[in-house]
Amino acid sequence: MLVLLSPAKRLNFDPSAHTLGTTRPALIDRTADLSRATAKLSKRKIKTMMDLSDDLAELNWQRFQALDPDSTDGKPAALAFSGEVYRGLNAEGLTDADLTWAQDHLRILSGLYGVLRPLDVIQPYRLEMGRKIKTKKGESLYDFWGSDIAAELNEALNGQKSRAIVNLASNEYFRAVDRKTLDAEIVDVDFKEEKDGKARILFMFAKVARGLMARWIIENRVTDPGKLKDFDIEGYRFDEPASETGPLTFVRPQPPKKRAA
Repeated sequence: MLVLLSPAKRLNFDPSAHTLGTTRPALIDRTADLSRATAKLSKRKIKTMMDLSDDLAELNWQRFQALDPDSTDGKPAALAFSGEVYRGLNAEGLTDADLTWAQDHLRILSGLYGVLRPLDVIQPYRLEMGRKIKTKKGESLYDFWGSDIAAELNEALNGQKSRAIVNLASNEYFRAVDRKTLDAEIVDVDFKEEKDGKARILFMFAKVARGLMARWIIENRVTDPGKLKDFDIEGYRFDEPASETGPLTFVRPQPPKKRAA
């Protein structure tokens, strides 16, 4: 069983307390091909393509210029990504044994790297999967990655007890997984907040919940998708009726708004 997460725009490249070694991304040769296209992007193109300020466009232009796919400098992906999903995952709080297990069971989708294991070394970048960028393979990153991501996930599932993928990634990123190529059962998951008798998805909470479930799977060494119903972190409970005709659904009472300090 594999767990899929999206990456994050926010990065943290401060030194980590973990001393585990890093690994090389499986699709790094494809990243090298893509980096030749990103290095040609002008600051103006980056600004309009990603809807960035001048300062952020300058920063990401510099990152694309400095990117060296052959370099081993950088930080493990699970420790470098920040943001709501990774607040829930809290990879810094995982043990070495947890991260070692996650290396075989967690994958992070990426516009630049395709597929990442938790300990795969990455360099600072920003390149959302949904952005259009022209390469020899087409007009978008979906065209560029084609069936490569799905093929790599198939390879990672070989030898697993269950050929299931727990999809905790966003629609933007999971769209990059070619379903015709993918040889796996897909388990979609929703997290909802209940208020006044109505349950709805609030993405500010759902993103954290995705990371929480990924961490729970890692810490409990869950390899059977049937065990996912036991997830009960931070008030979430499995909603069986809501799950009968769609994704596995977990619901909790909506947390109150935090008061301003």
